[in-house]
Amino acid sequence: MTITGAVVLYAIVWFVTLFVVMPLRTRTQEEENHVVPGTPPGAPAHEELGRIAWITTLFATPVWALIVAVILSGWIGIADLDFFGRLNR
Repeated sequence: MTITGAVVLYAIVWFVTLFVVMPLRTRTQEEENHVVPGTPPGAPAHEELGRIAWITTLFATPVWALIVAVILSGWIGIADLDFFGRLNR
């Protein structure tokens, strides 16, 4: 795995984790009984992007490290993922 591949893999894992973490513990404007005119009632009342980014980083880094360890160790190779026998090896 190249450095560029590792960085791209980290970015993908980080953003997927972000979309999992973002809705957790988020209260809507409707739940807070304070809907700002012009916004939907389901919009977040208070968004703490810094906290969400740190939580995302704390979860994404070990997941990324596990994926990198699997790739580098060879536990799962490309031949293992060839379910239809399209790779002629």
